[in-house]
Amino acid sequence: MGSVLAKNSLGKTPLQVSELGFGGASVGNLYQAISDEQASQTLQAAIASSINLFDTAPRYGLGLSERRIGDALRNLPNQDYVLSTKVGRILSPDLKAKVNEVRYGFETPMPFEAHYDYSYDGIMRSYFDSLQRLGLAKIDVLLVHDLGADTHQDLDSYYYQQFKSSGYKALEQLRQQGLVKAVGLGVNETQICERVMELGQFDCFLLAGRYSLLEQDSLSSFLPKCALHGASIILGGPYNSGILATGVSGPNTSLYNYEAAPEHIIKRVAQIEDVCREFDVTLAAAALQFPLAHPCVASVIPGLGSEELVYKTTDLLTQSIPSEFWTRLQQQGLLNELAPIPKGQLSE
Repeated sequence: MGSVLAKNSLGKTPLQVSELGFGGASVGNLYQAISDEQASQTLQAAIASSINLFDTAPRYGLGLSERRIGDALRNLPNQDYVLSTKVGRILSPDLKAKVNEVRYGFETPMPFEAHYDYSYDGIMRSYFDSLQRLGLAKIDVLLVHDLGADTHQDLDSYYYQQFKSSGYKALEQLRQQGLVKAVGLGVNETQICERVMELGQFDCFLLAGRYSLLEQDSLSSFLPKCALHGASIILGGPYNSGILATGVSGPNTSLYNYEAAPEHIIKRVAQIEDVCREFDVTLAAAALQFPLAHPCVASVIPGLGSEELVYKTTDLLTQSIPSEFWTRLQQQGLLNELAPIPKGQLSE
């Protein structure tokens, strides 16, 4: 086990979150089933590693992730963890659910169907349903899941208007009543985050990718707007779907944004790997540590599907990386010169 993880403030709220968080998709049986025992061991390893931010969603295993995470946290003092879950989908019983097949990317035995609902009533129902599935009396962070054109395509305007005219009032009411401490979005795109800032105060955005060792376009608009707005980033997907964890030197197909990586991305990662070898730095360690240097990024939440991976990831987060490594990446045009870089150790 490594040292105790540092904590960062979440927006303007009193919440303090560990710089490494636990993403709950894996314990919802993302792509493949894991046993209750493995899920429990993984979550206990996260707790033992001083991870205090646990993010889940009704979509993750159609309620399975919420049930498992609730079981792991139930006997902890409330102040020992920060729990995040999501709204925007309602789960309904489905007697015909094909529970032995992968549905929505999850191999889950939960016999439910998911329906989008960003209305006031839908968000309120989702919040209280989640409390029941979790078996807990509190949710700290409530995120609106998958709002925006990236998910909804032609129905984007319909669902955005539903949220704007009705659903946001539910978030604001829950926060004002002290039933949640922070509200935000959980999405894969920056455009919708910039859009909702016009509706009211958002404390945080859980963003999958979009600010990583491979992507820094958000430095030009999104991250400065977050700073002005007072919103923190919880960064999912720091490995860009895997390519920054595996690299491109091996025989397996490298994934980028959930698909086979295009040639220009493979070439860029290969160049970053060359610099990693020069400074004896693990690519995955660099990918984890880089985004945390930005003052808006409060936590990174890579996939942690096993006890072993939890401990390996905490070690990567604390691996020593020399300052010259980051400078070399910038000199070679592999890292935006405006990007804040981690404070590394200077070489002798």
